[in-house]
Amino acid sequence: MTHFVRPSTAADLDDVARLFRGYLEFYGRPADPATTREFLAARLADGDSVVLVAEVGGAVVGFAQCYPTWSSLSLARAWVLNDLFVDPAGRGSGAGRALVRGVLGAARDAGAVSVSLETAATNRAAQALYVAEGFTRDDEFWAYSAAV
Repeated sequence: MTHFVRPSTAADLDDVARLFRGYLEFYGRPADPATTREFLAARLADGDSVVLVAEVGGAVVGFAQCYPTWSSLSLARAWVLNDLFVDPAGRGSGAGRALVRGVLGAARDAGAVSVSLETAATNRAAQALYVAEGFTRDDEFWAYSAAV
């Protein structure tokens, strides 16, 4: 199956918002249609994130959202692959793999030296994909977070 991965445009906002709601629901988070659409529109308008979409037969079946940042330890640009989701109907088609490869290529083209990500400990399918595409689990640093 042929996949076309490209940067998202304003014309993709409704499709990406639909997929973003699916992503949030997958992780058990609230997915209000208006709120998710506004969040994505703001990220794109402000240039806060890079959103790629995967198309199959002209239909948007998946998206990836990355946040460019800096790595102090590398003294270089780095990207965080924060969100990746493929519509259930598009799973198994290779769209997820195409998106991961698209993210890695776009990050490299933007001068980033690394792409990092987190996924649920139970998300075995995503873990297998990321490992197959060259990601390694970090056993040197532990991730922490705090609500503020």
